[in-house]
Amino acid sequence: MSFYEHVFDFQRKFIAPDGSYGELITGETTLSFASLELAKTNLAKEFIESNPRNKPFAMEIGFTTLEVDALVAKAVKAGATLVAPSSIKPWGQTVAYVRDPNGFLVEICTPMS
Repeated sequence: MSFYEHVFDFQRKFIAPDGSYGELITGETTLSFASLELAKTNLAKEFIESNPRNKPFAMEIGFTTLEVDALVAKAVKAGATLVAPSSIKPWGQTVAYVRDPNGFLVEICTPMS
């Protein structure tokens, strides 16, 4: 949670007293985090644990900004790994990819007009 608080300036909405679950305010959507221990008690079947040494999942968390390169640099300084530097897509959007310290894929892009 602290990575997203620091890099994206999200505010903490809730954190469980034991620290096993937390939520951040990102605008209209709440970004939620659960410890591995809590996930194991919530999910009856096994799950795939994210690992920065493995390939990322085929999904991403995306955030928009007008300053893609600056936010990518801030994320990398805070422990993210650069996956793809910013590039301009055919539709005009600037898009970059990093992996957060836990290995989750994060798209940092300009808003769609």
